[in-house]
Amino acid sequence: MIKTLILMRHAKSDWNDPLLDDHERPLNGRGRVSAKALGEWLRIKSILPDQALISSAVRTRETFARLGVACDAIFTDALYHASEARLLTELKGASGETVLMLGHNPGIAGFAHDLVQTPPNHARFYDYPTCATLVAEFDIDRWADLDPGTGSVREFVIPRELTG
Repeated sequence: MIKTLILMRHAKSDWNDPLLDDHERPLNGRGRVSAKALGEWLRIKSILPDQALISSAVRTRETFARLGVACDAIFTDALYHASEARLLTELKGASGETVLMLGHNPGIAGFAHDLVQTPPNHARFYDYPTCATLVAEFDIDRWADLDPGTGSVREFVIPRELTG
């Protein structure tokens, strides 16, 4: 059986209010456009999650909302600035066939590198800019069986490729 992971970093956030707590920062205009474009891209590619694991931060919640995908969503503090190890633990508890995991760097970038057998031939994979999205497939029956380094890259995209 194949399990599919959509691993996404939140869209670009707004830094205009220096007094706003990091957890509470919303998206800026470019981030809102990027998130919508990524949702359209997922629909065009027919890669739609049936479960989403999302950091509890405002910018990740807003990114998810602007994707416009309908699925079971779990918002959790455990994914707020989570390490690669924490991301793996949370994913191993997933139940969907296609899972969207939405979080923050540096954990998301490191996790993407850890998961795949061969990284995509893309210059931005290593720095994983805002709203960068990896789609990886795993030949496993349950997420609990996931081992790092076993994923096959299906897609990798950054918003600039979709919005110009």
